[in-house]
Amino acid sequence: MKSAASHWLAVVIVAIATGTEEAVAQAETVHAATNTVQGLSMPEAQDLPSRPDMPDPLVLDSGGKVVDAGQWKARREQMKRVLAHYLTGTMPPPPGNVIGHELASRTVLHGTVNFRRVRLTFGPGNSLGFEVAVFVPTAGDKSFPTFIQPSFYPTPGSQPSNAPPATGAGMQPSNAAPANAAEPSTNNLSTQTVPGRAANMADPDIAAKSYAELFRRGYAIVTYNYQQCGADKADCRGTGFFPAYPGYDWGDLAAWAWGMSRVVDYLQTQPFADKTRLIAVGHSRLGKATLIAGAFDERFAMVAPVGSGCAGTGAFRFNGDLRGGKQGLEDFTRRFPQQVCPRLAQFSGQVDKLPFDQHWLIALVAPRPLISAEALADTACNGNAVKQSFIAAKPVYEFLGVPDHLGVHFRPGGHAFTEDDWEAILDFADQRLRGLAAAESFDRFPPPEQLH
Repeated sequence: MKSAASHWLAVVIVAIATGTEEAVAQAETVHAATNTVQGLSMPEAQDLPSRPDMPDPLVLDSGGKVVDAGQWKARREQMKRVLAHYLTGTMPPPPGNVIGHELASRTVLHGTVNFRRVRLTFGPGNSLGFEVAVFVPTAGDKSFPTFIQPSFYPTPGSQPSNAPPATGAGMQPSNAAPANAAEPSTNNLSTQTVPGRAANMADPDIAAKSYAELFRRGYAIVTYNYQQCGADKADCRGTGFFPAYPGYDWGDLAAWAWGMSRVVDYLQTQPFADKTRLIAVGHSRLGKATLIAGAFDERFAMVAPVGSGCAGTGAFRFNGDLRGGKQGLEDFTRRFPQQVCPRLAQFSGQVDKLPFDQHWLIALVAPRPLISAEALADTACNGNAVKQSFIAAKPVYEFLGVPDHLGVHFRPGGHAFTEDDWEAILDFADQRLRGLAAAESFDRFPPPEQLH
C-alpha cells in the first residue's frame, strides 16, 4: 500500500495542475482518508475499552452531547472516519468523469417502458466502467423516482454466461425457492443459480415483467450485475475497480457501494431521473452494500436494504454465537474477509470493543428515509439484531425531527427478495418521498419470540 504522504502528494500535484477548487478539495479529502487508512489516528482493537452498550451516535468524540445541526454535521464526519477505518475501508473520492454510452435501446412491456443498455465509463484515463440496464416508463413527459439496484443476475441485455447467484433480482415471486437459505458461498457461484432464472433475467423483456408493478406505480429503475464492480471472491483485488486505486484498503462491500454512487453520477445528467428521489436497494450482501452507499452518499434520497443481516442492519453485538445466534462477526470475517477492510477481524472474540456498531450506518442515513425489509424465517439474519440497531439509531431520527423516516417490514418466509418486500418498499417510498397515503405503518416489530 502507498504511504499516506505519497498518495496525498500525488493528488496535490493533480490539484495544482488543474487549478480547480474541486481538485484541491479532493486532495484534502484523500489526505484525511489515507491518514485514517494508515492507522495514524485510530487505536487497534486491543487498545480500545470494552463497551457492551451500543455506542451512542449522538455523543461527540470529545464526550459532549450533540445539541444542534452543526454538531451533528461534525459528528457525522467523525462516524464516517471510524467506519471507514474499522469496517468498510476507505473509498476513493468521486472520479468526476462519469459518462454514459448507449449501447442498445428499445421499448418493452408492449411499449409502456423504454429500455436502454448503457456503459458507464470513468476513473483514471476513463479506464473503468460497467454496463447498466435502464428501465423508464413511457407514460408522461416527466422525471421519475428512480431505484438503483445492483443485482445477482446478469445485466439485462447482456450475455448470461457464467451467471452469478440468483438470490436478489427483481420481483421474485414469494413462493419461489431462494437459491440458498443463508449467505451464498463465493467459491462456486454457478451452483447458486435457480435453473433458467439467470438466463431469463438477461432478457430485457422478461426482466421488465419482473418490475411491472414498479413501473405501474411511477418508478424507474437502473439495475446491473454487481460483480462488474469487484468480483465476489477471495482474490477480488485484481478485479473491478480495485486495480485503479491501489492506495486504498476498501473491501468488496465498499466497492459495490461506490459503484452505486457512480450510477447516481450518471443519473445527475439524465432528465428522466428525479434527482431528489433516488433510491438505493439491494438484497443480502448487496443489502449491506446498499446500506453503506446510503450512509456515505447523501444523494440517495431513500435507502432500502433487504435481508442484509450481519454487517448490514443487524448489530454485531447481537449477532453470532452467544450473542443471539445466526452469523456473527467472527463467522463473517472468516468466510468473507474480502468484503470489508482487514481491521474488522481484530474484533473477533472481542466484539464489545467495537467503537461503533451497524446502527451508525443507519443513523448516517438520517434524516433521509430508510426501510429495512426482513423475513421471519431468514436463516442468515437475526431479527433481534436488526431491532437493536433500530432502537439505537432511532434517537438520531428523533433528534432531527423525522422519527417516521425510519421503517422496518417483516414478512413470513426465508432469505429472498420477494414481491412482499417490494410492495413494502414502494409503499414506504410513496409515503416518505411522494406524500402519498399507504395503508401500512412501518414502525412496528414482531413479538420478541418471533425475532431470532
